[in-house]
Amino acid sequence: MTEASIPLNEAGGRLTIDLKALAENYQEIAARVAPAACAAVLKGDAYGTGLTQAATAFWQAGARSFFVALLSEARELRNLLPQAEIFVLNGLFPGTGEIYREFDLRPVLGSPAQIAHWQEFCEACGTALPAALHVDTGMNRLGVTATDAVNIAEGLDELGFPLVLVMSHFACADEPGHPLTARQLEDFRAVAALFPGIRASLANSAGVLSGPEMHFDLVRPGIAVYGARAKADVEPLRPVVRLELRIVQTRDVHEGESVGYGAAQIMERPTRIAILSGGYADGIPRLVGSSNARRGAEVIIAGRRCPMVGRISMDLMAVDVTDLPEEDVVPGGWATLLGDGLEVDDLASQAQTIGYEVLTSLGRRYHRRWTY
Repeated sequence: MTEASIPLNEAGGRLTIDLKALAENYQEIAARVAPAACAAVLKGDAYGTGLTQAATAFWQAGARSFFVALLSEARELRNLLPQAEIFVLNGLFPGTGEIYREFDLRPVLGSPAQIAHWQEFCEACGTALPAALHVDTGMNRLGVTATDAVNIAEGLDELGFPLVLVMSHFACADEPGHPLTARQLEDFRAVAALFPGIRASLANSAGVLSGPEMHFDLVRPGIAVYGARAKADVEPLRPVVRLELRIVQTRDVHEGESVGYGAAQIMERPTRIAILSGGYADGIPRLVGSSNARRGAEVIIAGRRCPMVGRISMDLMAVDVTDLPEEDVVPGGWATLLGDGLEVDDLASQAQTIGYEVLTSLGRRYHRRWTY
C-alpha cells in the first residue's frame, strides 16, 4: 500500500484506490476484446485515481498503448513508462512539436491545420515522426471530415510522416439501440478501409461492451476500467474507489429547526445529526444534499445507511444518525460515502450527473492511499 502526502490525522476524508481491482478490470476487458489490443486511458489524472499509480498498474497488467488528453499528462507518463506508446488526444498545439519529438509522443491529429503543422515540423527537423488521425463520424467535436479522410488516404504516400492509427469516437454507444451508433460504426468501417495496414480504433468503454464488431484493432476503455457504469444495460465491473469522511461532531436538533444553508430542510422530529468533514470543495456535488422536498444521498456508519440532511456546503455536510446507537457515532469516526454497496453511479444519479464527473472531481484534500 502506498499513501499520499496529506497525513491521515490532518485530512477530512480518506480516499482508497484499489489498484488490484483496476488491473483486474483492465485484464477482463483485454481478454474480452482479444485478438484486438486494449489500451489504457489515463486522461483526467486517470479518472481521478492518480496517473502515476494507475499507469503503473496498467503497465503491470499488460497495457502497452496509452491515451491522455494533454501534453503535460503525456510528459509525466513518458517519464514513468519509457517504453509505452503514448497518444495525446487533444491534438497538436502550435509550437509543441519539439516536445512530441523529444518525448517520443504521438499527436492525434484532428484537423487539416494540425496535419499541415505536423508535416512542416517533420520536414524542418528532418524526421518523419508518427502520428494518429482522428476522423469525425458523428460526434462533431474533434476530427477531420470523411472527405478530408478520403483526400488524406489518396495522398498517403506524400503525407510526409507515418500514420500509425486511425480512430474515431462514439457519441451514444452508452445508450442501447441508439441509431447514431450504428451509423458511426458503418461510417468508420468505410474510413478504416481507406487505410489498409494501419491500426483502427473506435470503441470506448460502451463500444467494447456492445460487441466484437466494434473492436477493430485497438480499443480504448475508460470509465468501465475504473469501476463505474459504461452502458445502461451492463453491470459495472469491480469498484475501484472507496471514500470515507471523518465525523467532526454530533449534535441534537429540535423538531421544527433547520439544518444548513438556506434552511432547506426542517426537522420533522427531534433529530441527532453527525457533521462530516467533506463538501463541494472535495468534489461532493451539492445536488446530493437534502431538503424537505427531495431526499438526498446516503452514507454508511457502523453498517447502517444514514440520509443526508440539508445542503452540502464547501467543507461540511450533515447526516441523520438518530436511529443509530450513540456509541456508534463518535467524533473522529468514519462515514462511508463510496463503498460498501454505495457505488459511484448511485452518487452520480443522485447528483443528476454521470460517474465520470464524480470520479474526476474527487478533491485533493483527502488522505489518498493506493492498495494492491
